[in-house]
Amino acid sequence: MSTEAWIVVVVAGVLVLATVVLAVRLLVRLVRARGLLRDAGVPVQNKAVFWGAVLYLVSPVDLLPDPVYLDDIGILLLALRSLHTAAASAGLRTRRD
Repeated sequence: MSTEAWIVVVVAGVLVLATVVLAVRLLVRLVRARGLLRDAGVPVQNKAVFWGAVLYLVSPVDLLPDPVYLDDIGILLLALRSLHTAAASAGLRTRRD
């Protein structure tokens, strides 16, 4: 394999690793936010958003192929934003990491 091909493989690997790390980090933040909202009078819709985002993350059916986690990251960001908004409207204090 030529040097240019190895560079492309390494760069692609680093990008995939970075998106996986970001997706896992967002999932952890989502689970923490869900913990804040447990039994806090949060509407069922927001609880469903949490479970929907988790199911989409582990689902084999994606908008983009799995080596590209941009759609998963977007879903996790939307769910996290929804949970933080629900926490704010419920009067809970949230800590941003």
